[in-house]
Amino acid sequence: MKKLEGRAFLCLTLAMMLVAGLGIFIYKLACDGAAWASFYANQHIYEDGKLTAGAVHDRNNIRLMENDEDGIHYLEDAELRRAVCHVTGDKGYNITTGANLAFRSQMAGYNIINGTNEPLFGASRKVMLTIDAELNRTAYRVLAGREGFVGVYNWRTGEIVCMVSTPAVDPAADYDASAVKSGTYLNKVLSAKYTPGSTFKLVTAAAAIEQTEGLDQWSFTCDGTYEIEGEKITCPYVHGEVDFSGALAKSCNGAFASLTVEMGSDVMSEYVKKLGLTSRYDIDGIRTAAGSFNFDTQNINLGWAGIGQFEDQVNPLSMMVYMGAIAGEGTAANPCLILEKDGFLGAYRASDGSISLLDAGTARQLKEMMRNNVVETYGDDKYPGLELHAKSGTAEAAGQAPNSWFCGFSGDYAFVVCVEKGGYGSAVAGPVANTVLQEVHRRLDKTE
Repeated sequence: MKKLEGRAFLCLTLAMMLVAGLGIFIYKLACDGAAWASFYANQHIYEDGKLTAGAVHDRNNIRLMENDEDGIHYLEDAELRRAVCHVTGDKGYNITTGANLAFRSQMAGYNIINGTNEPLFGASRKVMLTIDAELNRTAYRVLAGREGFVGVYNWRTGEIVCMVSTPAVDPAADYDASAVKSGTYLNKVLSAKYTPGSTFKLVTAAAAIEQTEGLDQWSFTCDGTYEIEGEKITCPYVHGEVDFSGALAKSCNGAFASLTVEMGSDVMSEYVKKLGLTSRYDIDGIRTAAGSFNFDTQNINLGWAGIGQFEDQVNPLSMMVYMGAIAGEGTAANPCLILEKDGFLGAYRASDGSISLLDAGTARQLKEMMRNNVVETYGDDKYPGLELHAKSGTAEAAGQAPNSWFCGFSGDYAFVVCVEKGGYGSAVAGPVANTVLQEVHRRLDKTE
């Protein structure tokens, strides 16, 4: 009897282990099945390591690229191919964030029932992106051969509608990657980090609004230099006496350095984290770069860090989301690139969701100040019909012309623009932003 009981217990244990193992397998299949099926060794959908199925379309159903047994096929329009190359990816798979790599499981047409065999119920292997290809062309043209980037996204829905990096390549061409200029294959909006210059004053301003008492009565007298323990932080002009809003509109380095030193390194470290600038965003499986900062306890370095210099490094997408959060009174949608894709249950939109970065009152005050920047400093007539809220930045770099930044929002669209080695922010990056935003509103406002 004992022997039978022992065997029964063993059988029961093995059965329980089998059920548990089956449960784990089903769970892993549900979570990781798409990645397993889209592995490059799957000869059903790959040939010589290259995907032979699927297509990528923009939000207007323009086919940007398609895979078959003969390889990758791109648009016939060479300019448009270059404008969207960092979105689609290139023929040699050098652009690692391109759709032909990042969204290969979606293009493979995987579903949990049928695997990567022909999709079920009339579904296709088409992935629709949030990008508007013609907006990318506009951004590519207005950059006019200069190196830099343009990003625009709808902060209400999360849809990235424009994402351009330059220099660009023709993705349909064969290149020797070692001969291509460094940075050409980098999607700068997603994967790069830059010194932000005075655009970072919007971070310092947020911290000051919440941490500095009596800010309504605060003022600063700028004589062109601000001395910290015997060392100087300089302004390009003598600004005279400024209040808080005026200090931002005139982008007074001395005023914001003084606020930074007063608040201290711990507060500044807290706010770059709170505002998402040290986070890595997940864009439908593409992980962005995380910003990095060094708020040195030595006050002169802390002062420079508070105005977007020293060792400040900001990822453009995280700055763009921060602009969206200001527009959204503290909250903005998580950014996404997949608008719609066909699956087991038919077409569905990208997952939504939002992120809260700011107190609503803080966001409203920043919003008013950014509008004042345009009206009082940049010139509202230069941005007709946009009701623009913005901040410029001139990011100094040793031994070269400064990078020109411009970021902010207009209506439902937050943006970030940088022209590398361009010079003064609003004078150079501002017109780029205006051209792109005018086209954004012309193309998208009437359809949404």
